[in-house]
Parts: sequence; structure tokens; C-alpha cells
Amino acid sequence: MTRKLGQIIPRGKDRWMVRISLGCDQATGRRRYFNRTVTGSHRSAQQFLSAQILERAESRELVGGDLPLNQYLDRWLTLAAKPRVRAKTFRDYESMLARYIRPVLGTSSLGQLAPLYIQSAYQEMLERKLSPRTVRYTHSVLHSALEQAVKWRMLVRNAATGVALPRVERTAPRVLTVEETRRLVRAALETPYGAIIALAVTSGVRPSEALAARFSDISWLEQTITIERTLVKARGWHFEGTKRPASRRQVKLQNWVTQLLREKYQQALSDFSSEDPAWNQIFRMSSGQPVNSDYLGRELKRILADAGLPQIRLYGLRHTAASLALAAGAPVKALSEQLGHANTAFTLDTYAHLLPHVQSEAVRRTEALLAIAPSHRKPPVSIRPDAVVAITA
Repeated sequence: MTRKLGQIIPRGKDRWMVRISLGCDQATGRRRYFNRTVTGSHRSAQQFLSAQILERAESRELVGGDLPLNQYLDRWLTLAAKPRVRAKTFRDYESMLARYIRPVLGTSSLGQLAPLYIQSAYQEMLERKLSPRTVRYTHSVLHSALEQAVKWRMLVRNAATGVALPRVERTAPRVLTVEETRRLVRAALETPYGAIIALAVTSGVRPSEALAARFSDISWLEQTITIERTLVKARGWHFEGTKRPASRRQVKLQNWVTQLLREKYQQALSDFSSEDPAWNQIFRMSSGQPVNSDYLGRELKRILADAGLPQIRLYGLRHTAASLALAAGAPVKALSEQLGHANTAFTLDTYAHLLPHVQSEAVRRTEALLAIAPSHRKPPVSIRPDAVVAITA
């Protein structure tokens, strides 16, 4: 006689006990059951039973569900993440998991993971005063890892799906005004870092892109610079390609910035032989090593302080360049391409706080185009007082 896979037992009006046999407990010999009360029609109870039986059938085909999360993450990082992402991103993944996930969930098996446990780990991060952005980034890494486990048939479902995430409060990037930017550039030009700061605050290129720039990337005739690599920190500093295809682009240079770069080019030709690779690096230390963002960030802080200007991060030069371009009426599409954004939607979202000014300027210009002379306007229609009374009565 074939044993039933499950039962539906009436428990009152529109209430049913769904029972599925889980076999015998090896320690006690007693039979174990999965029991769940379902409210609704008999058909809905049958559908729930069928779904539970199917899930258990799929679970029996899984491999590695009892693998500790720590061991699985090691495999995921090596087999799935490392071949797919850049070295810096891979190190960020390792760091996030090592700091926030492994100490809390690492000894649990894949099959034991539940949304509640992951939610608790995120709550612990918030109680440690970590930012919502850090929690969301950690979640993104863990979710990606568990999603791969589903594809590898080690899990039936991703336990990180559906976990509640903290809201990130968007803050407007801190930027300099036009006058403050002038003062910064004047002060920077009195230091060895005037050209790099001028390039950053006028073109909007990322600091890592500007610091990786070469003279061979510049078209002196067209006054453009080609962005195709970055300077990144990874157990030392080295060059990598840009993170996304949209980041590979040509950026138009202002005339005076081109002149500053040309002066550095002439200096490099006199300081280095053509066989020395260091000659082609635009921004470098006296040792020939490239200027890195940590060092430049400290120098920017000092220059701002000496000029009596508010402190902004090195990345704030990029935001300042974008704000100045929007204030000058630059089309958002052109600005998005110049900044190397994936699409204009990201540009609009990042600089939404600046758009009211742009919108006001657009309305003013459109009004000037469509303005109708007073002689062509129709006189206002007069309304009799009794008609007003009739309407409002």
C-alpha cells in the first residue's frame, strides 16, 4: 500500500490542517510531521499541500545544503565573483562579508539560513551605528552570493530576498560656488597640484580617472582627453581599465586647462627621456610615481584651508564641475556623457537638487520665445456682478 505524501484534515469552517510526513527521527524512532493550518477553501489547502510537496521534492535534489555558509562564500568568491568583477570590487566583497556576515552567520549551513536570521544580522549592523548605505551594500553582496547558490541548485530559494532594508537619506553633494571655485583654482595654481585640480573641477572626471591620465590620451588639436583607465588602490597603487563601458569616453577640455597640460607636457619632455615610461604620466611625484588620491585629498584639504574655503572631499571637485555646468545651461544628456554616467536618469537623480534652477532658466527662455505683444492680446472679459452672484449662489 502506497503511503500518502500528505493529508488535509478539516479543522472547522474553511480551516484545514495540512500535514506532510517527514519520516522517522533517527534518534527517537518517532515519526515526524510538517503541520500547517490553512484558511480558505479546500482547493486552496490542496494547492498549498501540492506546493509544499514539490518544494520538498526539489530540496531532495539539492547538493551542499548542509555546507557551512563560510565555506560556501569561499567558493562563491573564488568561482563566481573573482572572474566577474574588478580587483577592487572583489576586495570590497571580501571585506563586507568578513566584517558583517561571517561573524554572525558564517557557521550556519546554507539550508538553515532564513530571512529572519539575515534581518537580525542587518539590525545588529544598525545598532553598531553603521550607515544604511553600508547595510544595503552588504545585502547586495550576500543576495548575489545566495542567488548563485540557487542557480547551483544548493538552495531552493534565496533567503535574502524580501528582507527589509533601511532607507538611505539622500543628501545633496557638497559643492563650491562659482566664486569659491575661482579662489580654489587661484590658490591651487600656486602649488604643484594646480593642473590636476583645474582638470577635475572643469571636466568632472573622477579623481581616479584624472590621476591615471597620460599625455598620449590628449588630442592637442581637438582639445580633448580620452578616459580609459583608472588609478586604484590594491596592496599598493596600480592602473586598471574603467569600470563600465560608458566610463570610456572623450572629454572636452577648456582652453586654459589645455594650456596648463601643455606646459606640463613640455616639462616632462625635459625631465624624462622618451624611453622612460614615467614621461607619459601627466600627474606624478618627484620620484616619478603617480600622484594617488589619498595624497591629493590631503593636499586639497590644505589648499582649501589656506584659501579660507569650506572643506569638500576630493570627489566634491567632480560634483562642483557638474553643478557649474548645469548652472551654465549645459544639456543634461551632454553632461551625462561627459561625466561617464551609464544613463541620463542617474545624472538627473544625482543632481536633482540643482534642476529647479535649470527649469527656471528653461521657462524664462521659452517665455521669451513665445511672448505675445500686448497689442495682440484680447481684452479681458468683463463679468456682470449679478452673474457672479448667480454663479456663487
